[in-house]
Amino acid sequence: MSSANHPLKSDLRAGMKRGKMVSAREAVDIIKSGDVVALGGFIGIGVTEEMLIQLEKRFLETGEPRDLTLLYASGLGDARERGVNHLAHEGLIKRVVCGHWGMTPKMARLAFDNKIEGYNLPQGVISAMFRDTAAHRPRTITSVGLGTFVDPRNGGGKINDITTEDLVEVVEFDGREYLAYKPLPINVAIIRATTADLDGNLTMEKEALTLDVLAIAMAARNSGGFVLAQVERTADRGALPMRNVKVPGILVDCVSLANPENHLQTWATPYNPAYAGEFRFPVESIPPIPLDERKIIARRAAFELHANSVVNLGLGVPEGIASVAGEEGILDYLTLTAEPGVIGGLPAGGMDFGAATNVHAIVDQAYQFDFYDGGGLDVAFLGLAQADKEGNLNVSRFGPKLAGAGGFINISQNAKKIVFCGSFTAGDLQIIIENEQLRIVKEGKSRKFVDAVEQITFAGKVARANQKNVLYITERCVFVLGPEGLVLTEIAPGVDLQKDILDLMDFRPQISPRLKTMESRIFREGLMDIKDDLLAIPIADRITYSKEENILFNNFEGLSIRTAEDIEEIRCRIVSLLEPLGKKVYTVVNYDNFDILPELVDKYMEMVQFVVSSYYENVTRYSTGAFMRMKLGDTLKERNLAPHIYETPEEAQQALKEVD
Repeated sequence: MSSANHPLKSDLRAGMKRGKMVSAREAVDIIKSGDVVALGGFIGIGVTEEMLIQLEKRFLETGEPRDLTLLYASGLGDARERGVNHLAHEGLIKRVVCGHWGMTPKMARLAFDNKIEGYNLPQGVISAMFRDTAAHRPRTITSVGLGTFVDPRNGGGKINDITTEDLVEVVEFDGREYLAYKPLPINVAIIRATTADLDGNLTMEKEALTLDVLAIAMAARNSGGFVLAQVERTADRGALPMRNVKVPGILVDCVSLANPENHLQTWATPYNPAYAGEFRFPVESIPPIPLDERKIIARRAAFELHANSVVNLGLGVPEGIASVAGEEGILDYLTLTAEPGVIGGLPAGGMDFGAATNVHAIVDQAYQFDFYDGGGLDVAFLGLAQADKEGNLNVSRFGPKLAGAGGFINISQNAKKIVFCGSFTAGDLQIIIENEQLRIVKEGKSRKFVDAVEQITFAGKVARANQKNVLYITERCVFVLGPEGLVLTEIAPGVDLQKDILDLMDFRPQISPRLKTMESRIFREGLMDIKDDLLAIPIADRITYSKEENILFNNFEGLSIRTAEDIEEIRCRIVSLLEPLGKKVYTVVNYDNFDILPELVDKYMEMVQFVVSSYYENVTRYSTGAFMRMKLGDTLKERNLAPHIYETPEEAQQALKEVD
């Protein structure tokens, strides 16, 4: 008998004295063998622990139900016993389709032993699949997953030998490839809220996230299935404010009241009112993290932040970036986000991951991934577990350990800039910081930079084709993704290039001809004072072109040139703007408070001579500082460039018009 035809269903929908309230055991009794069961939750947030316990108990006592298919977007467990780990019994489960396996090692073991079928699909894709199932759309179509292990040409997300059905296929529209994921009809949805009234209307005022509860409920309802809700308290009919209702009662078949110990806000926190938005948490009270390899990585990564940027921080080492930003007093200049729906505030870490304090908004998980997939992230900081010479990254599978991708594929594939953060080697790495230098005391047991990763979670080839800006930051060096693979660009002070880096890699990376030393302030106690760096205007915003006036504006006010890379960035920006025009332009340059290291003046003027001869019809420059006008004028004259520096922008603009 399918759950849609269960005799209790009509009784509940007809209404009883107690409304839709039943015990957790009565609720899970609705589940029948062969059902597809969709679950809500994110690690420990929103997990229906009470119902999962009762479902396990029912199976152990009766042998029923059997051969269930589980469908959920993220990892639902504590990496030990709780969450989906309760259901890891041979016979109870036939198939699992999920976004993350690392928090459910018992279920992962069944998959490795070929006891169940298993799929690992991107977290954001599964969130979208719930909505597509509700709308009866035939496929979820997206570019997310191309080139990774989810691509059917690389396995289609199947994780063992007995998993044979294809849930992903390649399609083409307008000459571009996409992946089409097959939504699954849902027989039973198990979701969680804070409060339910007798009609099954659900509110989520004490939950840290809203996740996919509405989409899952709609998907089950429109599949002819059954919706079970776990709550921590009940209210009378009409008692809930209508604007607070997240899931309307028309979608909910029965509601179960959980024991408090099985309805925690997160695995680590029974209830934190700051996670529910009841008050703002004083960021200043957060203690600084110790200066170890994780903080070094987080500090170097923090230099990739820019004011007003929208940021994603992944689990693990990237969590430290939020702490560093808090210490440096720059959190107010950023918008930090987390994939399950957090926008703004300070994301939590560890077993609280997914929750956040001082948030601006909590949105449903699917909408967050819509934003991510469309390129809404300015920069994403993600873990670095294993990288290879092609720039591929693996965070999802290591021999017998199945972690899963989670939201990693969605985020890494679509952010404007991707920064992978992790130690250079793994396993018992020990370092010492002395006199602002790094010394390796004990090397990690395992290499992380290998010839070929075990599984492609991030496709370097696809990123290169899309000209993505990708960095790989470790405690001792920094790589960027170049046209042919990894390029070593920075090395920590005190580190030996050959012994501490190249000898510990399975391949030889390209080495930048301008290999530089990582900033010394990263390796000192106390603050780095990076607020000034953060508030600096990016070169892309300093150099702009007016098509109507055919004028290039170079705003170098307050710009400090400290490296050859700074000069190259200016050249590349000018070339990228002007080369496609096929004509020369008029240019105005603002040199107010401009500063450059003496040893870089010649290289800077070589760049100026190149762009002037290649792209400028005429150029005027100005500075309100008399000393700067004199100094810069002399330098220009020595190189046979127009030496006059005007005092005001109006004078510079007028000079252009007179030439015209």
